[in-house]
Amino acid sequence: MFRRREAVPFAFVAEADRFRSNVTPPPRERATVSQLAARSLVGLTVIAGLAGSLLLGLPALAPERAPSHSQQTEAAHR
Repeated sequence: MFRRREAVPFAFVAEADRFRSNVTPPPRERATVSQLAARSLVGLTVIAGLAGSLLLGLPALAPERAPSHSQQTEAAHR
């Protein structure tokens, strides 16, 4: 298999994987106390919403023993 050479304008693409920078990125800024509190509050709100929807939704999904929507008239009881 012969390796095809690219045209001159795209030659930098072939050399991109060999390029190494000697510039180090700046250190990441630490989150402040208010940012950490806000993140934890949002997380707790999401978890509480999921737990609440699960608690309120499970009774509606549970099969009932005696369906209340059965059609019975009062004459059937007499």
